[in-house]
Amino acid sequence: MRVETPSAVTEEQAVLARLSVLDRFLPVWILLAMAIGLGLGRLLPDLNDALDTITVGSVSLPIAFGLLAMMYPVLAKVRYSKVTEVVADRRLLALSLMLNWLIGPALMFALGWALLPDLPEYRTGLIIIGLARCIAMVLIWNDLACGDREAAVVLVALNSLFQVFAYSLLGYFYLQVLPGWLGLNTDTLDVSMWEIARIVLIFLGVPLAAGWLTRVWGERTRGVEWYESRFIPRIAPWALYGLLFTVVVLFALQGETITAKPLDVARIALPLLAYFGVMWAVSFGLGLRLGIGYARNATLAFTAASNNFELAIAVAIGVYGVTSGQALAGVVGPLIEVPVLVGLVYVALWARRRLYPAPEPG
Repeated sequence: MRVETPSAVTEEQAVLARLSVLDRFLPVWILLAMAIGLGLGRLLPDLNDALDTITVGSVSLPIAFGLLAMMYPVLAKVRYSKVTEVVADRRLLALSLMLNWLIGPALMFALGWALLPDLPEYRTGLIIIGLARCIAMVLIWNDLACGDREAAVVLVALNSLFQVFAYSLLGYFYLQVLPGWLGLNTDTLDVSMWEIARIVLIFLGVPLAAGWLTRVWGERTRGVEWYESRFIPRIAPWALYGLLFTVVVLFALQGETITAKPLDVARIALPLLAYFGVMWAVSFGLGLRLGIGYARNATLAFTAASNNFELAIAVAIGVYGVTSGQALAGVVGPLIEVPVLVGLVYVALWARRRLYPAPEPG
């Protein structure tokens, strides 16, 4: 266990002093963005319909724009030459698959039935969230927590591949097969692999390709030093601008619905709070027990605890309708996930100070 010395505290204070106002008060800005979005949705009921018309298929273009602006700077920071080192870490990949595709969906299924036994639409919406493993916002949480960027890209790509092929099958299992075995009510989930692949391509493929091409171009034309010390600092703030814009738009879309049903939102929020906290703690604790270094352990925990709300909302709306309880549960997902995961960033940084040894000087 690390004991904090005066020099360590001084160093952390110096780092904090170098942070921008946006970085230092990020939780405040996120809560403010949520409040603005909810207020706009409540005060301007027609805004929901107006934003809903700006779509391609089931994908909201304003949300897509915000997510692409959020993810591009993070993916442009990745040193893609180091990705092969992560791929060679079979233990990390195996742990991620187990946590994301065995433990995560099973935990959400259990919490949904335990805490929402009388609300089948909301319960189904929670299960849909549990099956949608995160491919977007987790890159922000991982970056803020000083996780391993290269590991995050690999694990997100792995989740994306499994999502395309396994989402519908797991939906069938958790909504029909398993409830039938347990003598519970069943539901259906009719979503094609192409629809899932299209969402994955938009929200991960496009910014990933842009980030990789930018790094290749920058390093070849201007050099690594210019790219790391000049270009990256210029584009880095756009990740958080994109995050805040996405939060405002997302909550503006459903602001009236959320504020009109506070008790329903509270019922949906309870299993979500339990899910995010338990998944992160189990993942981080398992990695700590197995001796995984902090950076990759933080990445493991955040990729396991986060969910792909873009996919969950799109599936819920496409299958059950925009006014359905399943869609409301999908929207409440990020309402709870965003502040909880921001809080867990600070927990992770605290754990790094307390549970991981300080690096040797020099």
